[in-house]
Amino acid sequence: MCATESDRADKFNTKFGLRTMKSLRKSVLLSVVLLVVTTFFSLGARTRQLPAPPREPQQGTAAPAQPQTPTPVAQQQQPPTIRVPVTQVIVPVTVKDRSGNLVPDLNKGDFRIFEDNVEQKIAYFSADPVPLSLVLLIDNDLKRSDAREVMQSLDAMVAGLSASDEVYVCRFDQYFHEGRGFTSDQDKLLTQLKRTRLDQEPSAGPSSSTITDSPSINGHSATSDAPRTPETTMIIKTQSTKALDDAVYAAAQLLKDRDPERRRRKIILLVSDGMNNPKVNTNKYDTVIKELLRYDIAVYGVGVGSAVINRRFERLAKYAHDSGGDVYYGLKREDIEEFYSRVTEEARNQYTLAYTPTGTDRSADYHSIEVRVKRPGLTILTRGGYYTGLAR
Repeated sequence: MCATESDRADKFNTKFGLRTMKSLRKSVLLSVVLLVVTTFFSLGARTRQLPAPPREPQQGTAAPAQPQTPTPVAQQQQPPTIRVPVTQVIVPVTVKDRSGNLVPDLNKGDFRIFEDNVEQKIAYFSADPVPLSLVLLIDNDLKRSDAREVMQSLDAMVAGLSASDEVYVCRFDQYFHEGRGFTSDQDKLLTQLKRTRLDQEPSAGPSSSTITDSPSINGHSATSDAPRTPETTMIIKTQSTKALDDAVYAAAQLLKDRDPERRRRKIILLVSDGMNNPKVNTNKYDTVIKELLRYDIAVYGVGVGSAVINRRFERLAKYAHDSGGDVYYGLKREDIEEFYSRVTEEARNQYTLAYTPTGTDRSADYHSIEVRVKRPGLTILTRGGYYTGLAR
């Protein structure tokens, strides 16, 4: 009896003890699986709920539904440069009467404009004054008497300027002597002009009776008390060593990018005797005038010294005529001072015409321009054409 009950108890414990162990292992395994699954879903949920990168709040605007990829800083700070072809041609025009006075009372209907002999529709017209960007280019290789008159006249330059004009003072001889930059401060400009000193050469000229009966070299008579000078040396002394073409080209480089919106009048005021030696120039005339026309730069000349006598043969008139400027000639300080004011008044008060070219060959590099006025007896000063290029 006792043995039987003991055997039953052992069988019960063995049976149900194994069941208990199996159940325990299942429970542990299930718990591990549940833990792994719970952790996986928890991480997934946290990944989905990660906030978008912080953005600066904007008043009055709702947050976007989805985060957007921010634009790189480099692209925001350095926008691409867009260069478009020139579509509108601006033509400054000076109109004078028979006495040489400016004619200020014309209107749009008084003008006709032609490009390559094809009449164009005037899209813009203005008679309003325009501020100037001006390079004052002074001959640094004048005869002594001419240099003295020019130096004494420079102060008067300020009187013809407005507060919105800007001036760059430069000199030239065989080389280009760049000044201190553009300034609109008239006090600073006056100080610069007062301090401008020109290299002076003795008033010597070629041994020609048309200029003087007794030429001098270095202050001595070439025919009496001076030692005889070798013929080759005399020839060199009578030749110009000035690089006028290079000087005008260098002045154009200072102006060409000065007014990208084309709201100013860009001019070179050239004070010189007009003498020029092509052999010492790097840039030829054709290269220089092309640069002037491409960037809407006009040359105004004040001829002094020998330019007054040889005005039909020197460079001042040619540059002025081909670029749409003007030229004046004088020997004395008073005349030169008056010409400064005339030039600035004339350049500032030009009529401004603009048109979009139609009916012409746009593949051509150069296009001629002709401006006509209906009123008879008037003189028109404007550039004879332009070179196509890129808008700046």
